[in-house]
Amino acid sequence: MRRPTIVDIAKAAGVSKGAVSYALNGRPGVSKETRERILEIARELGWAPSGPARALSPGGRIGAIGLVIDRPAHSLGLEPFFMQLISGIETELAASGVDLLLQVTEDTGAEIAVYRRWAAERRVDGVVLVDLRVDDPRVEAVEELSLPAVMLGGPEGVGSLPCLYTDDAASVREVVHYLAALGHRNIVQVAGPEHFVHTRTRVEAFGEAAAQAGLDRARSVHADYTGEAGTRTTRRLLAATDRPTALVYDNDLMAVAGLGVAHEMGVDVPSQLSIVAWDDSVLCRLVRPSLTAIVRDVVSYGRQVALMLGEAIAGGRVEDRETARGELYPRASTGPRAV
Repeated sequence: MRRPTIVDIAKAAGVSKGAVSYALNGRPGVSKETRERILEIARELGWAPSGPARALSPGGRIGAIGLVIDRPAHSLGLEPFFMQLISGIETELAASGVDLLLQVTEDTGAEIAVYRRWAAERRVDGVVLVDLRVDDPRVEAVEELSLPAVMLGGPEGVGSLPCLYTDDAASVREVVHYLAALGHRNIVQVAGPEHFVHTRTRVEAFGEAAAQAGLDRARSVHADYTGEAGTRTTRRLLAATDRPTALVYDNDLMAVAGLGVAHEMGVDVPSQLSIVAWDDSVLCRLVRPSLTAIVRDVVSYGRQVALMLGEAIAGGRVEDRETARGELYPRASTGPRAV
């Protein structure tokens, strides 16, 4: 079917194209009654403004924001964190009629190329950036494009971009002291990639908390958030002579994979091994034993970052905001260290 135009609306309403344009764009020039009649006819015809047309109108809004996730496409759908984040963003955008344009890339260079293309083609009004890197080149690239943006992460290393950040260090300290109180001394943190700022923050906090608790055998190793990496890393750790009695994973996928390896190798959870997952999800609650986890309201993060981006697009000054920190939720996967 042909897309309805303002000409079709004008004919149906018996008014000029100019009157239709005034009514649809909320500009003066038509009476209240005429405006309401035009808007009702537009709804009946199924009319909607096109992105390019909106970009050329006063205000120049596209009616879309962008999100690029630098992860392998085959694993993205398995990560509950991003599904919850996108759900929160979409919930906030739904009320305003703004669309979310999602792109998946596999390296930082490709991600920056997407921002440049979107800016050149007027595809989005602004972007949400995730997974802040150490010395992140995306920050300068987006600043140079004058593209409104909000970083989910920080607050250091974000340049002039407003950010929504979380105190991850406090949650790490809570986990370490909880496991130490259960008698664990040989604790290993299975952290994410080293180039992420939140990984560096968590690793540093883990080391500091372990030192405070006198855990001289505690250490961190790195993986890439995938279930495959969680499996390989856990198998190597549990096969070692100095086998840890507690594992703290940087995401739920690796934690669930680690639990599977423990079952495979005959290591009982929690009597011989305690497991903690970062970011609670349905996966943590469905496995047996259910996983102790750091609980964060990721859907709320999505709503907040979309709201902040909307304020930035509108030209307002957007201050950095801190989310509520994650809370430790003990479940059946943690218990006292076996004597």
